[in-house]
Amino acid sequence: MADLVLELYSEEIPAAMQAPAAMQLQQTILRLLKDVDVDVEPESTENYYAPQRIALLLDGLPKTIPSHVIEKKGPRVDAPKKAIDGFLRANGLDSTDGLKKRDDPKGAYYVLEIHHPGLNVSQFLADILPEVIKSFHWPKSMRWGDTSLRWVRPLRAILCRFDGAIVPFEVDGIESGGVSYGHRFMAPDAIEIKAADEYLTKLKKGFVQADADERVRVIKESAEKLLKKSECVVQDTGLMTEIAGLVEWPVPLLGRIDEAFMRLPDEVLRSVMRTHQKYLALQDKDGKLAPYFIAVANMKVKDNGKAIIAGNERVLRARLSDARFFWAQDQKTTLEERLSESDKIIFHAKLGSVGDKSKRMARLIEFFASALNADDA
Repeated sequence: MADLVLELYSEEIPAAMQAPAAMQLQQTILRLLKDVDVDVEPESTENYYAPQRIALLLDGLPKTIPSHVIEKKGPRVDAPKKAIDGFLRANGLDSTDGLKKRDDPKGAYYVLEIHHPGLNVSQFLADILPEVIKSFHWPKSMRWGDTSLRWVRPLRAILCRFDGAIVPFEVDGIESGGVSYGHRFMAPDAIEIKAADEYLTKLKKGFVQADADERVRVIKESAEKLLKKSECVVQDTGLMTEIAGLVEWPVPLLGRIDEAFMRLPDEVLRSVMRTHQKYLALQDKDGKLAPYFIAVANMKVKDNGKAIIAGNERVLRARLSDARFFWAQDQKTTLEERLSESDKIIFHAKLGSVGDKSKRMARLIEFFASALNADDA
C-alpha cells in the first residue's frame, strides 16, 4: 500500500474559500479513484489548508489496480421506452445491443458491463491531476501574467508524491515536484517532503501550521495567557476561525484602545475592530467592553511584537477617529427628523415607500401592545 501527498501552493487564498477548496480537492480525487474501481478506499484521508496552501493526504492506497469489470444496473427490460432511452443516453449508448440481461424475482433488467484495464495508480494520478487543477472551481478566480490557468490567486508550486516518488505532470508551466515552502519570511526555502506522515511536522519546523483547528487552538490559548493578569476574556470567539485563515503562524499580541474612544458606543468599537481590523474585542470582569484588543500577527519578531502593536494601535486610532466623527454627525439629526427622508425611498412598488412601511409598523405595534398589555410608548 502507498500514500499520496498533494499540496497546491499559491499566493494568499481568502479565508472563507480555504476549507471548501480543501474539501473539493478531497472529494474530486476520491471520486475519480472510485470511478476506476469502487473498492479503492484509502485507509486514512486528511485535508489541510492555510492561507498559502491546500493539501490532501491519503494513506493506504493500492500501487496498482488490476483489470476488472464493473456492472452498472439499468432499467427493467419491460420498462417504458423513455426510461431505457434515458439510461442509454446517460452512458453514451445508441441501443441496448451492448447490454447484458440479468434476472431477479421482479423480472429481467439490463446491465452495462464496464471493462477497466489494469493501471498504475501513479500514472493515473499524473494523467488526471492536471485537469483536476485546471477545472477547479473557485467562487472568484483570476489569471496572471501570460498564463491561461484560472485560479483564486497565482499558483506557485505543486507538491505531489505517491509512495515516496514524485508524480510528474505539468500545469500551465508549473511542474510538480517533491517540495513545499515554509513561512514566507521566517523559513522561505524549499522543504522536501517525502511522505504524508511528515507533512505537518516538516511544515511546522518551517513555521507553518497547516492544521486550521490547531491554529485556532494556538490563538485561543495564547490569548488566554495574555489576558491572565488583566481578568479580561475574548468577547468574539467566532472571529478566531476567520483569523486562523489569515495567518500561517499565529502570534497573538495585546494592544490598548485610547481612553478617549471608550466613550463611543460598544457597537461602534466592536464593529471597527471586527470588520475592518480583525481584532478580537475583550470583555472585563464586569461584562463591559475592555480598553484592550488582541491582534494576531503572522510571525515572531525580535522585539516580541512591540512595533507591530504600536502600528496596530496607530491604525486603530485613525479608524476610531473616523468612527467618532460619523457618530457625532449622526447624532445631529434625530431619528424622527430622518423619518421624512424615508418617504423618498421605495420599499415595494405595490406597498409604497419605507415611510409607509414605518407607519404600518407603528400601527401594528399599537395593536400588539394593547393585546399584550404592554406600554404603548
